[in-house]
Amino acid sequence: MRQLLNTLFVTSEDIYLSLDGENVVANRDKTVAARYPLHTLSSIISFSYPGASPALMGACAQRGISLSFCTPRGKFLARVTGESNGNVLLRRTQYRIADDPMQSCVIARNMIFGKVYNARWSIQRTRRDHGLRVNSNHLGEVSDQMKALLPQLLCQDNLDSLRGLEGAAATAYFSVFDQLILNDQSVFFFHSRSRRPPLDPVNALLSFSYSLLSHDCASALESTGLDSYVGFLHRDRPGRSSLALDLMEEFRPCIADRFVLSCINNHIFRKSDFDYRENGAVFLNESGRRTFLKKWQERKKEIITHPFLDEKVPWGLVPYLQAMLLARYLREDLESYPPFLWK
Repeated sequence: MRQLLNTLFVTSEDIYLSLDGENVVANRDKTVAARYPLHTLSSIISFSYPGASPALMGACAQRGISLSFCTPRGKFLARVTGESNGNVLLRRTQYRIADDPMQSCVIARNMIFGKVYNARWSIQRTRRDHGLRVNSNHLGEVSDQMKALLPQLLCQDNLDSLRGLEGAAATAYFSVFDQLILNDQSVFFFHSRSRRPPLDPVNALLSFSYSLLSHDCASALESTGLDSYVGFLHRDRPGRSSLALDLMEEFRPCIADRFVLSCINNHIFRKSDFDYRENGAVFLNESGRRTFLKKWQERKKEIITHPFLDEKVPWGLVPYLQAMLLARYLREDLESYPPFLWK
């Protein structure tokens, strides 16, 4: 099992990363600002424009350390990878299934089942824990709508029909997302999902969390020998890690969305953690990103019981375990891909 080590987040926009022996060095204006031993890291995510040295890129590739570059606002730019892991037969199987819409749908419907199941359970948790503070009856009605969609999802053999049901579930889920926010709704409100750009603090937090989650899923898939750019639900598009987007679907409600709700409801963020632009866009500023990443790393270390494997694992290992289960299914070691069903 992959050991859960630390992710190095480079949040300052003027840092250049280089290699010194067995250490990654953060440089600002040609002066060493910090250094970190490579052996303690599982991944590096830089939100800085200067980038990294070729020597560091090569060292990360050789050691299996994921090195990703994002804009300061969290938009993914590129990822450094070394030689492909795993055997060629696994990837050839992945490509054959991806080329067959019906076989692709068999996997994709399980992932979407997991997404809808987890989204519904998120609503149910709020009803259970805060029944006196929310409109429990309304939440219950939406939860029942989503429950009714679950058996329909498992019957689909057409990707377009599957996307239609997924869209209906997402519409129902986000229609009550604002009710799951329990504190400071003058700042943290949710009217609808806005992406490019996010138009309010809640959407800014959701977009940033999805970027990090996508990175973790891509790293997990590559580490098990799969091609993160060839998906089953999300079709091929240049520069898009489609399989990572597939895999993260079932994690959006329980890892990303729930993390954002928890931070808001526990007063982790304030209005001063965001930049408000003239065009209406809202982004986390540098202090907000630091707070977010600190809490994100803490969340990844929390222990849960994996519902399929029945083992206690940190949240941060869940994408890796699901990638391993997907690889086992493709190798025909499992009869079907078991989605992550949050409990």
